[in-house]
Amino acid sequence: MELKVYQVDAFAEKPFGGNPACVVPLEQWLDETLMQQIAFEHNQPETVFFVKTGDQYQIRWFTPTVEVDICGHATIASAYVLFNLLGYEGEKIEFFSHRSGPLFVTRNGELLTLDFPTDNITPVALDETLLNCFTEVPLEAYRGRNDFMVVFSDEKTIREMQPVWSAITKLHSRGLIVTAPGEQVDFVSRWFGPQSGINEDPVTGSAHTTLIPYWRTVLQKDEMNALQVSSRCGKLHCQFKGDRVLISGSAVLYMSGTIYL
Repeated sequence: MELKVYQVDAFAEKPFGGNPACVVPLEQWLDETLMQQIAFEHNQPETVFFVKTGDQYQIRWFTPTVEVDICGHATIASAYVLFNLLGYEGEKIEFFSHRSGPLFVTRNGELLTLDFPTDNITPVALDETLLNCFTEVPLEAYRGRNDFMVVFSDEKTIREMQPVWSAITKLHSRGLIVTAPGEQVDFVSRWFGPQSGINEDPVTGSAHTTLIPYWRTVLQKDEMNALQVSSRCGKLHCQFKGDRVLISGSAVLYMSGTIYL
């Protein structure tokens, strides 16, 4: 069996920025164990598989160690491949995840926009479980569907943070978002997920389903610019649309090849 594979840097304007994803188009689903083995072999933050079904594309995302409920950057990467390499006609693609429901990507020139469900976040206590994850002192904490989110006072703290990996690993969540007001943008963030096989994700589109409703309330604005300040960094334009959020960015092809099985 031979499968095409594309590596795309999402939320990036040129290679080596944003967040890399391996995109594997399929005609029919592979065994789940095999998809996880392929993701482990690629060792990228996400490997994404999709299958065309009628007018939509069924989609699944895998880190090197686990399947995840939702992933923004790999969905952007999938849309990039469909629009630019596989001849998709039209300006809007409908994806469907058996874990997250309908997801959409629209194209406006070089800009790709995710349409994802808004996360419901709940305040939680800053107990030792969370405090032990940092040497810095946070202001408040929340729990979303997949992640904890912890708020700090300033961008410098987020950029210079040295997380305590052993403590984060013990969290019962997909990962941990840290965020603060931005100096040149509305807000900044980072995302840590050693329990999901990724110590630090470069740019986490799905985390912004949690970040956007929080910062919309704090800043009292529906449109915001964000920066995920990992070493690769990524720019995101964000819009709050009630029960949906729009998350926009660019993508660029890094590599294409063939998987031999």
